[in-house]
Amino acid sequence: MAQTEFELQQFQLGVEALVEQASRTGEVILTRHGQPVARIVPVISRSELKVRKPKFGSARGLVTVPDDFDAPLEDMRPYMGPTSK
Repeated sequence: MAQTEFELQQFQLGVEALVEQASRTGEVILTRHGQPVARIVPVISRSELKVRKPKFGSARGLVTVPDDFDAPLEDMRPYMGPTSK
């Protein structure tokens, strides 16, 4: 995203001109003595946002399931009755 900088001391544009500049260039940075103090950015509507569909298999290897995943929990044994070991 491009940016435009304006020194506040030399600033004589109206707010409307700044908003127009931000909508054209992507962002306007306001500075005081060469240091950034504010940023004006355009608002992005929901229709402009790109919807990212997850790619099948993209999380492969990030989650591991232990071999005893479905084994009875020791803390639950008293509630499971006499047939479980």
